[in-house]
Parts: sequence; structure tokens; C-alpha cells
Amino acid sequence: MDHLEGSASTNKYIPVSSVTSGEGKEVAPGLYCYTNQIVNLCFVEDQKNKNGWVLVDAGMPDCAEKIIAEAEVRFGKETVPKAIILTHAHFDHIGGIIGLLNRWNVPVYAHSLELPYVTGKKDYPKPDPSVEGGMVARMSFLFPNEAINLDKQVHALPEDGSVPELPEWRWVHTPGHTEGHISLFREADRALIAGDAFITVKQEDLYSVITQHLEISGPPRYFTPDWMEAWKSVKKLHSLKPHTAVTGHGRPVSGEWLDENLSKLAREFDRIAIPDYGKYVGRNQLEQ
Repeated sequence: MDHLEGSASTNKYIPVSSVTSGEGKEVAPGLYCYTNQIVNLCFVEDQKNKNGWVLVDAGMPDCAEKIIAEAEVRFGKETVPKAIILTHAHFDHIGGIIGLLNRWNVPVYAHSLELPYVTGKKDYPKPDPSVEGGMVARMSFLFPNEAINLDKQVHALPEDGSVPELPEWRWVHTPGHTEGHISLFREADRALIAGDAFITVKQEDLYSVITQHLEISGPPRYFTPDWMEAWKSVKKLHSLKPHTAVTGHGRPVSGEWLDENLSKLAREFDRIAIPDYGKYVGRNQLEQ
């Protein structure tokens, strides 16, 4: 494999963190959530075959060594995943991927609509520091939106909803936050990896981010261009009736808390999630 070079999305250190940074927790059999600064990624094992593991998302910029160290603690030295699955390719979910791929020669998978952002063809819309929410929203102009180029390392997820190397899981298209955003669902125990389709912290508010204050929320406001699609995606995930959820930001949740709050978010998304103002508010406002 040729040596891959990063961009601002993978090289630009963002000086914000949380009280749970560096912590890991097994939230369901074979589903391990690891927090890198302010974002969660997952180590997911194949429970049927016990044949390796898959990494879901790749953390904040310049974090590859931390992810590798955590993987080695969990799986042993020189461990290598079978694949890397991306829920989407915003900077805080692909920040370590260049460093990881320069150590691990493994395939990367993303939704076909996300491929332009990981093959250098298209940049994301710029973050919106004018959006309602708080200090993190106001500082979002610092967040990179440039595409990265993984070249031939990245592939489209299978159209049938299957997840490479994880036969018990399926992917669900959950756009709104990005065009090709996906979530992952395991029917056997109704475990959900939601990505940023919904999260459990008010990501726009600095104090909430630092303390990881538990609160149901829609996707990060400063990086969400299509609110009506985002609402449809929350409704889709609610219909799955997940028992456990790892979200892209915030603490993992389960049981009664998840059921009550995800129901509330699906019902009251316009009040809870959609900001009162911002440059992407009012776009594509279709009847719900």
C-alpha cells in the first residue's frame, strides 16, 4: 500500500476534550465504545465466529496512536482489524484514519454517497458558527471540512445492507447530518451504533461537551445541512426499538432512558433538535 497523506481533517489538532476522553466501556457483547477527546468510536467483534474485529469510525485528528494503543490493550499486540467502517467522514470521525491505514493495510467502507468526501472529490459544506447552540457552535469555524483521499483503500458498503466482516450487523442509511451517513444495527440484541444521527450530549455547548452532560439531542447543529432528512433518520432509528445505543458524541445509553428519550426526540425533533436560526435552517422544510 502506498503511504497516504493527510489533510486538515486528519492533521489539525482540535484543542477540546471531555471528562470521558480515553475511557472505554463494553456496552453490549462484543461492542466496545472508546472515547477519543469528544467523539466515540467502536471496536466491534464478530460474535458468531470470534474471527477478529472491526473498527467503526476513526476519531479526532492526529489520534491514530491512541486508537492503536487501545486496540492492543483490548485484543493484544500487533492486532489488526478486519476492516474500518465509517458512519460518515466529518473530521472528528476520520481524524486518525490516515495514520491507521499507514499501519494497518485494511479496507475501509462507507456509504456510496459518502465516497466523494473520502476520495478527494468533494468538500463538506462549511460549518455554521452562526447557528443557535453555544460556544462549540461559535468556534466551529475552526473545524476542517476538506475532503480526504483514501484512494483505492475505500469501498462502497454492499447495497444489501450487510456489513463486511460483521454478519450479525446491518447498516441503515440515516442521512441529514451528511448525505451518506449510516448507522449500524444488530437485531439479536437490538444494539445500535448511531453515529451522529442522534447524540446524547448537547454538542454545541462547551460545558455540556466537557462534562458529557447526558441529554438527548439531534445531530451537531453546526455541521447538519438537511434537518428534514435528519428528522426522518431519527424516526427510522426509533422504529428499530434499540435496546442499547452508542452515539457519536455523549455517553452510551440503554433501556428505559433510551426508549423514552428517543421516542421524545422522534416526536419533538423540531423543538429539541432543529435550531431556531442558522444558515442551514429552513432548507428542505418538507411536511413531516
